Amino acid sequence: MEPRLVEVRKNVLKQNDVVARVLRERFRHEGTSVISLVSSPGYGKTAFLEKTLTLLRSRYNVAALVGDLATDNDAARLARSRAAVKQITTGTLCHLEAAMVQNALDGWDTGPLDFLFIENVGNLVCPSSYDLGEDLRLVLLSVTEGEDKPLKYPTIFNSADVAILTKMDLAAVVEFDEEMVNQNIQAVRPGMKVFKVSAKSGEGMNEFLEFLAGHRGARHSATTVENNLRSVSAR
Repeated sequence: MEPRLVEVRKNVLKQNDVVARVLRERFRHEGTSVISLVSSPGYGKTAFLEKTLTLLRSRYNVAALVGDLATDNDAARLARSRAAVKQITTGTLCHLEAAMVQNALDGWDTGPLDFLFIENVGNLVCPSSYDLGEDLRLVLLSVTEGEDKPLKYPTIFNSADVAILTKMDLAAVVEFDEEMVNQNIQAVRPGMKVFKVSAKSGEGMNEFLEFLAGHRGARHSATTVENNLRSVSAR
């Protein structure tokens, strides 16, 4: 039975990749920067995203899709940012899939989006295998959860683009070893960019937002060049 299960999983992932490619092309065409967030439960993912949405709203049109097994608690919390928010309830699934994102977007009138954030279900294992069509994946690690998580869950760190250390306002209280966690992150993913933030105190948020703005600008420039080349080739 085991080979059959492996084959089924391959087929599921293949179909997911097909939908993710469609989504990625759609987002590129619409000029939307898509950022997904992954972490274990309790890492401060929702608080960090609420702060990010609140700070970005004055300059950009932003929205968020939120994945959860059963409740809409996170969506209700993110709505306090006054950004457009929509819940995706996964039931028994411990991760979001590209088709879920596609279905959630259908009929959702947000207008042209500058940023779309996708908060995945709290899990450091399953989400690593599923492309959601995002152009940037953030993996969050709380200072209260220990410095060894990159070594325990290397796949999610290898599949992410940026690491976010959350709850930095508690670092001294829990005797968080920043040097050690950075060593562990770099051991798994050499050169990975790391931000230290606190949604409560605001520490590190400006640096992170500047990074997002730069990422969007670079992506927009690359898309413009690509479109111009396509236009020339079509003549």
